[in-house]
Amino acid sequence: MLPTFETDRLVLRPRIMKDIEDCLAMDRDPDVTRFIPGPWNDPEAHRLFLTSRMEAKFSDGLGYWSIFAKDNPTQFLGWILLIPADAVGPQIEIGWRLNRFSWGKGYATEAARPVLVHAFATLGLDCVIADIAPGNIASIRVAEKLGLSATRETDYLGQPFASYQITRDAFEAE
Repeated sequence: MLPTFETDRLVLRPRIMKDIEDCLAMDRDPDVTRFIPGPWNDPEAHRLFLTSRMEAKFSDGLGYWSIFAKDNPTQFLGWILLIPADAVGPQIEIGWRLNRFSWGKGYATEAARPVLVHAFATLGLDCVIADIAPGNIASIRVAEKLGLSATRETDYLGQPFASYQITRDAFEAE
């Protein structure tokens, strides 16, 4: 079971199947998925991909959270994840995706902080990664604000990505 988190402005609750339409709609915005390879333009494959992720059983404490603003608790802002990298591992990855209307407000960074605290303090992880496309400047800024640093080049579905990471010691030192 995943915990629910609250920040000054946000509520993060475990993502559930009733969130699927909001997730599908968000992913249909080509600006939202511009840097992420996926089945976004194939409705059937997209729904199947999303359903499989939503129904996946990750280790205790790992999964996806849906993000909502406290001042508008029914409006889906996006999601944040803490799962095995590319859903298989062994590394644990943090990631985020937000609707375009919620960009530029600091929501991704604000939502990611309690998830990182959870990763290190509750789950006892030693390191968390984030693989980010080189052109995704907004996500790179979020990663850097969270204390993650680029460590190596990698690839995701045949496209170049940079792997960022933060260790528990580095997070606790911030």
